[in-house]
Amino acid sequence: MEPLSRMRFNVLIIGTGIAGLSLAARYPENISIGVFTKKEEAESTTNYAQGGLAAVTNLGKDSYEKHINDTLTAGDGLCDEEIVRMVVQEGPDIVHDLLNWGVKFSRYKKNGDYEEFDLGKEGGHSERRVLHAGDITGREIERALVDESRKKSNIKLFENHIAIDLITTHKLKAGRDKKNKVLGAYFLNKKTNSVVTVSADVVVLATGGAGKVFLYTSNPDISTGDGIAMAHRARAAVANMEFYQFHPTILHHPRAKSFLISEALRGEGGILRLKDGTPFMKGVHLLKDLAPRDIVARTIDFELKKTGEECVYLDMTHKSREFLEKRFPDIFKTTLSLGIDMSKEWIPVVPGAHYLCGGVLADKWGASSIGNLYAIGETACTGLHGANRLASNSLLEGCVFAKKAYEATMPALLNRGNSIDNNIPIPEWRDSGFSNSDELIVVSHNWDEIRRTMWHYVGIVRSNKRLERAKRRIDNILSEIKEYYWNFKISSDLIELRNIAEIASLIITSASLRKESRGTHYNIDYPNKDDRNFKHPTVL
Repeated sequence: MEPLSRMRFNVLIIGTGIAGLSLAARYPENISIGVFTKKEEAESTTNYAQGGLAAVTNLGKDSYEKHINDTLTAGDGLCDEEIVRMVVQEGPDIVHDLLNWGVKFSRYKKNGDYEEFDLGKEGGHSERRVLHAGDITGREIERALVDESRKKSNIKLFENHIAIDLITTHKLKAGRDKKNKVLGAYFLNKKTNSVVTVSADVVVLATGGAGKVFLYTSNPDISTGDGIAMAHRARAAVANMEFYQFHPTILHHPRAKSFLISEALRGEGGILRLKDGTPFMKGVHLLKDLAPRDIVARTIDFELKKTGEECVYLDMTHKSREFLEKRFPDIFKTTLSLGIDMSKEWIPVVPGAHYLCGGVLADKWGASSIGNLYAIGETACTGLHGANRLASNSLLEGCVFAKKAYEATMPALLNRGNSIDNNIPIPEWRDSGFSNSDELIVVSHNWDEIRRTMWHYVGIVRSNKRLERAKRRIDNILSEIKEYYWNFKISSDLIELRNIAEIASLIITSASLRKESRGTHYNIDYPNKDDRNFKHPTVL
């Protein structure tokens, strides 16, 4: 059977993480859903989330106000308080939905057969409120949502389809006098090397983050900022791209690739130490090792540059092997396979790019500045995270905005005749390029240069001079990409290279505009926070 070159759905969802799949699960059977992913259906940033989902489920000890205040404090003055309140107050309902979809959060027995959630505590949280499934929470949520999507006949999952570009009315020069609207997207079928045109009433970007723009990251290889780059090319507003959160503790080992050592270990009393045993977070912050991630990551970066060492260490030897194997089974098994028994020896760790607090600017319904285009999850900038994400708020955010996007789109979908531009013809993708034996070399070289440039000049600590150097290098690479993009035959590698180059440019531009230090953005030329001039999002 010949692969389809055209498809049509009521809702097109790009991405199969918690945001995309929980949105798909909400639609009734009479709404057709196309869910596209560039890898396998369960491959997403969600799948790698170890910590958990932050929600107020124990009102005896915790409260909405405490969670709200913790989020606002972490966000360092840039959170939208209305959004924060909405997300936090939706927490219990989201947990209920996830349980109904089959997610099995860890529990412990109390008073005989009665089971309560085994709540964890992470950096920046004043109470234990993080629901988890051991240390593979993301994998458990992904499993349940994939299973749920397979049960529904209206959901069609397409693996190995990478999005190339959005199709909009302005791009087709249709309705120039009206608001720009999205009509669908072009995808490359990686198995057949053919381009598929997909049209839809509503398009939802849920493509995750962009950690692969940096040399060291906790993110999987798929995290190349595709949704944000496509939205920006389509003229959608993006915001707060300078705020990239670096996780303080990525396993430092030659045989470990992007393996995260969860913050939950520090929630159980883990201590960060220098090689000589000095517990260096003492005196830096009142919460010491559980300080917000930007502070911990910046402190580690400072200590590494001061000492010249390659890593610092996380000490969990105060906990028994039995406890560590039960509470952190995946981390214990992985580190042990590399010769590290965390019950007896310290774990070597370094910071790495972890979470993008900015993205496609979205309102409280997940709607972007382009008609019928929504952005949810890490792809979006909703105002929840501000300048720095509170640990484990991201899974909650993805679910809440999936729910809000569902509520916003259902009325139009039920009255589809008025919801889209049905009469605008969408042309087939024209791929006039040719394969070139040098293509892989060019892509590989530019990819490596982008990631090293971003790590050294636009990483945890920045300066005006570093940003200027990075801009010159990235501008040159972008110019090269434009020169050969339309001359080479379209490929997955070329699409991703184009996207990370664009994301790098957006991060540098945003960082250059913010002449202060706030949250995850730290510039040594402007070391102080400037509320008078910069207490607002950076919108591009």
